[in-house]
Amino acid sequence: MRKIAVLYSGSSHHHRTYKTSEFAQYIHTRIPARQFATTDLSEFDVLLIPSQSHTGILSQNIEKIYDFANSGKIVVTFGPPHTEWLPEHNWEFRPTNFWWWLEPGADSGLRLPGADHDLFTNYLTLDDATWHQHGVFWPSEGCETLVSTEDGGAVLYIDRVNTGGIWVNTTLDPDYHYGSYFMPATERFLRGFLPWLQRGVI
Repeated sequence: MRKIAVLYSGSSHHHRTYKTSEFAQYIHTRIPARQFATTDLSEFDVLLIPSQSHTGILSQNIEKIYDFANSGKIVVTFGPPHTEWLPEHNWEFRPTNFWWWLEPGADSGLRLPGADHDLFTNYLTLDDATWHQHGVFWPSEGCETLVSTEDGGAVLYIDRVNTGGIWVNTTLDPDYHYGSYFMPATERFLRGFLPWLQRGVI
């Protein structure tokens, strides 16, 4: 099974999600954010960068993150995205509708082009990935979009083409909402996504 390291800020939502909840079992190591620059990542298979991560520390360690990816490893980013450094992502900000489900005939606007991917055949449903979006990616040709908006913008996609490794990028922020005790779908998302990340077919 893959060894997952998470960049850990110690914030309340990171603390709950990655240290004290049922999901801690999937995390091999929590790397304190201020020790990230000096941490050897070679033993890990996956680097998970949570939502609400320290942008200054990320900016100081972009080369380290890319070196990790280029060694053939997996980088996962939860949103809203760190748009200045993700590879060939073409981010488009869109205003967040937090209350779309209260509208008559409510439609989240999400679609599942990745319905045949292992993540959605064995671990998640589209409902598990549905709460709200902060925008979309327009990833480069060759990337695989698993969850999209109805106009084709990527909400969750896999990039195997722009570095020597694999990036799993999403605008979704499940760790923030689960760690803040709201949005039930985020608990279901993590309950499927983290086991897939540890042992599924990426």
